[in-house]
Amino acid sequence: MTIAIFLGALLGAMALGIPIAFALLATGVALMWHQDLFDAQILAQNVINGADSFPLLAIPFFMLAGEIMNVGGLSRRIVNLALTLVGPVKGGLGYVTIMAAVLLSALSGSAVADAAALTALLLPMMVQAGHDKARSGGLIAASGVIGPVIPPSIGFVIFGVAANVSISKLFLAGIAPGLMLGAALWCTWWWLGRHEKIATGPRTSRAQVLKALRESTWALMLPAIILVGLRLGVFTATEAAVVAAVYALFVSTVVYRELKLRQLHAIFVMAAKTTSVIMLLIAAAMVSAWLITVAELPGKVIALLEPFMGNPTLLLMAIMVLVMIVGTAMDMTPTILILTPVLMPVVKAAGIDPVYFGVLFIINNAIGLITPPVGTVLNVVAGVGRMRMDDVTRGVLPFMAAQLAVMFLLVLFPALVTTPARWFSD
Repeated sequence: MTIAIFLGALLGAMALGIPIAFALLATGVALMWHQDLFDAQILAQNVINGADSFPLLAIPFFMLAGEIMNVGGLSRRIVNLALTLVGPVKGGLGYVTIMAAVLLSALSGSAVADAAALTALLLPMMVQAGHDKARSGGLIAASGVIGPVIPPSIGFVIFGVAANVSISKLFLAGIAPGLMLGAALWCTWWWLGRHEKIATGPRTSRAQVLKALRESTWALMLPAIILVGLRLGVFTATEAAVVAAVYALFVSTVVYRELKLRQLHAIFVMAAKTTSVIMLLIAAAMVSAWLITVAELPGKVIALLEPFMGNPTLLLMAIMVLVMIVGTAMDMTPTILILTPVLMPVVKAAGIDPVYFGVLFIINNAIGLITPPVGTVLNVVAGVGRMRMDDVTRGVLPFMAAQLAVMFLLVLFPALVTTPARWFSD
């Protein structure tokens, strides 16, 4: 009965068009009535406590760093470096997109920001070169969702807080799977374009490559600073976000000098608006999370999944399919906040490593960003690229299939996640 009330209240509120944050609050109120615990003070207290978390400070600073990097020229220099390296190859602009996405993922951690930047910079170039616009938009969308997997990742921050798992360990464990997602896109782009009649770009000289590398050195140093700092314990994930924002501001204003002081106000406002949306979602979700625990909902879910508990692989398969279904109708942040308190007790009861599960869970949620009909990143690419949503969806399908194949490969072979994670952390 509790599960039915939880799902009925949530889905009913969403069906009425209520914003997801308020739908989560309505779900919490419904559970409180069912448990005969309704108290406005408890509701307010959980909302406040949900946002009152030191690790969550990473979110506004990573958002700010991403905005600064896009305006301050760091993102453009990363794309230019990729152009000089693989642009002259047949289909090189596709490989440029993938390389740039991987590098930008190590800077911002936001799929939406990465997809918007790549669409604005590369989609016109790909169309001009003769590539199919739908396929190009699909590749950019699929490349953008690498952002939440390769550190720094806002998705890992939210999951780490909700699941009480080390964010630094999640960051380090996400490196290898993120690179695997990029490799899958690389192979898929090659396979789809092997018979295309596309003119290659002009061959670049060694001097041009060295110039692009020299100009992007300051941008490339940021992920190195973050990863080395986390690995050596110099700073926490939250402090790494502050380092990223300050470093990006310094490079943009002092080194590249593309960011003017008069632009800072607009950048801070944009970062604050994006952060406020996420923080309201988190605060609202904590009400439901508290009531989920009080109502012993995880125990009921464990009972439902009892047939799979003896086989962690089958259990993970079932959970991944569930998350995929939810991802077609819900954005990444609310999915993490709603499902994490329900699934984590199940995962722990089955003896599955929480960090390993967190990586799979975030990969699945990231792919959900390009899953229709909601597909936030699909909407961003369609809007920035002035494309029909149907065209972007058609173009992204083969790349989404490749990323799903990687995810299920990681389910079957956990060592592909756990072994590299030990390399980076030991």
